[in-house]
Amino acid sequence: MPQRQIPRTATEMLAAFAAGELSPVEVTAAALERIEEANGTLNAYCLVDGAQAMAQAAESEARWRSGHVTGLLDGVPASVKDVFLTEGWPTLRGSYTVAEDGPWDEDSPPTARLRENGAVLLGKTSTSELAWKGVTDSPRGGVTTNPWNPALTAGGSSGGSAAAVASGMGPISLGTDSGGSARIPAAFCGIPALKPTFGQIPLFPESPFGQLAHAGPMARSVDDLALILDVLSLPDARDPSAMPSPPGSYREAVRRDVRGIVAAFSPDLGYVDVDPEIAELVAAAVNAVGNAGLLIEYDNPDITDPIEDYEVLLDAGLAKWLEALPAERTGRLDEGLRAAWERGKSLSALRFLEADERRVWLGSTMGTFHERYDILFTPTVAIPPFEAGTEVPPGGGYARWPNWSQFGYPFNMTQQPAATVPVGFTSAGLPVGLQIVGPRHSDDLVLAVCKLVESVLPWHERQSARSAEH
Repeated sequence: MPQRQIPRTATEMLAAFAAGELSPVEVTAAALERIEEANGTLNAYCLVDGAQAMAQAAESEARWRSGHVTGLLDGVPASVKDVFLTEGWPTLRGSYTVAEDGPWDEDSPPTARLRENGAVLLGKTSTSELAWKGVTDSPRGGVTTNPWNPALTAGGSSGGSAAAVASGMGPISLGTDSGGSARIPAAFCGIPALKPTFGQIPLFPESPFGQLAHAGPMARSVDDLALILDVLSLPDARDPSAMPSPPGSYREAVRRDVRGIVAAFSPDLGYVDVDPEIAELVAAAVNAVGNAGLLIEYDNPDITDPIEDYEVLLDAGLAKWLEALPAERTGRLDEGLRAAWERGKSLSALRFLEADERRVWLGSTMGTFHERYDILFTPTVAIPPFEAGTEVPPGGGYARWPNWSQFGYPFNMTQQPAATVPVGFTSAGLPVGLQIVGPRHSDDLVLAVCKLVESVLPWHERQSARSAEH
């Protein structure tokens, strides 16, 4: 008897569960089989708990049969980046600075929301050490590679989540984004991802990166991003920055008709050197979206590259985290992380406050820009994926990872929602992402525009064909 086809997305899985066409046990078993096949090459997961996942899937199957479904994700296999506290599993953050013995007796807010909504937790995904850089490799966890070419990086720091979702090792994952950490790997691996407005998804404990830090869903469809955001946006008393529950459903808002809105297209933000092939693919995607009904104007926000101030905020957060640890716990750090720590220790309080002042100014400037434009389009990343295990492309002339990720970190500083959607492939067969940025608290609009982009561009057909190969 032929094996039944497993749906690609969480939304499709839930529809199949409701129709009695498929069970959570079947989709979980398929995800675990795919992990067994591919994780040795990609290193997307640093922890897999197949026994627990199958037990949770069996419980979900019983709920579907009895008609007592729990929450919005009942039976959907999911993974979480190894920076989110997860009861019963260690959260090692890719680092020997974290003691493995725990105790591990608490869920972070995003993990708790997944459990409450019936998701089947497959395991934890790989991250760069302390999630500090835009690629995924660490002394403790090794190197995570790209499903489209395992010689290349998956991006980071949520590269494990992106590689897992893109390669069929579960349809959804939770990532974080403090400077592009969800958007970069999503673009490199060819999946959608969303960095919501700051505070839209509660976090606990606080990230070392403070007001730069966002949690975000990573999935294989825009509908799934909206579904997960409905789950993760519920408030949590442990995060004093968390916003109230949204007034409506993102699952409904994603289908909003956005034709007629005015969007700015900035091919380079006025200062980014973009790979010509990526520039051409992104421009073609924006043109296609314009033909579908958006009003597109070429314009750049009135900003300059805030990289120096961003790096001050980043390095100061790392220094605060690492300075609190005993010396014997910091002997095996990623060398780039150690250098960032040294820079952070040398910073004055005045310099930190100057950088934070620039962050606030950027937010105000972008707020004014969005009085003229509902949405801003840019490339997600200026370069294609490069050699795995390196922070910067060899021979590319970049000093540190933010130098090639200039479309990412400005919108962490401004705390705006920003998403990436795949829009095509380079001549080498590597995915390219389009970034969609909205004003603060416009997550619903960003998702609706992402849905339009998804509907008019054929990237998902290529992804479906690749999934069928596996």
